[in-house]
Amino acid sequence: MDLSANPDSPLSGGGGSSSIGSNSISSSLSVGSGGAPQSPSRYEAQKRRDWNTFGQYLRNHRPPLSLAQCSGAHVLEFLRYLDQFGKTKVHAAACPFFGHPSPPAPCPCPLRQAWGSLDALVGRLRAAYEENGGSPESNPFAARAVRLYLREVREHQARARGVSYEKKKRKKPQQQLSVGDSSGGFRGNHHHQPPPGPPSASC
Repeated sequence: MDLSANPDSPLSGGGGSSSIGSNSISSSLSVGSGGAPQSPSRYEAQKRRDWNTFGQYLRNHRPPLSLAQCSGAHVLEFLRYLDQFGKTKVHAAACPFFGHPSPPAPCPCPLRQAWGSLDALVGRLRAAYEENGGSPESNPFAARAVRLYLREVREHQARARGVSYEKKKRKKPQQQLSVGDSSGGFRGNHHHQPPPGPPSASC
């Protein structure tokens, strides 16, 4: 099963060079954060761009790879390659700002892809793989090595940046019981007694 890029992709057509086209990939691959909800049409468009970009990466690989040859190890190569386009400062352990969420001054620490961006990207590519004929059992984006890598990135960036990626537990809304109203009556599903009828006339 060979990977065929979408004809209208800005990345289709090339692929014969010996090096990855950094400018073309960085311009077409927009690794968005996974926190903001997206409309289905925007999500599908982004998923298609990501899929075409990954296809370009496979074709420019040395030696070139088909989708059937792609493994979790190749996905990890791709994710590490994307770090050069990252915009998130990740402090080294020796940096005085390590663990500081708001550094007061610049530092020479490298920029990396944020964990949330990589996590969302892998989710889109995992779905695209199966939509393009791949088997869920052989999906390289669902490989255990990829899951472990994302977990390591999350834990390392949380420590280095002094932020928490733990999901906040949503509090269950408490039911408010209305005991009474201003007129002294009770609110609820109570039944009012009808007023008594007129007395019956005696014979």
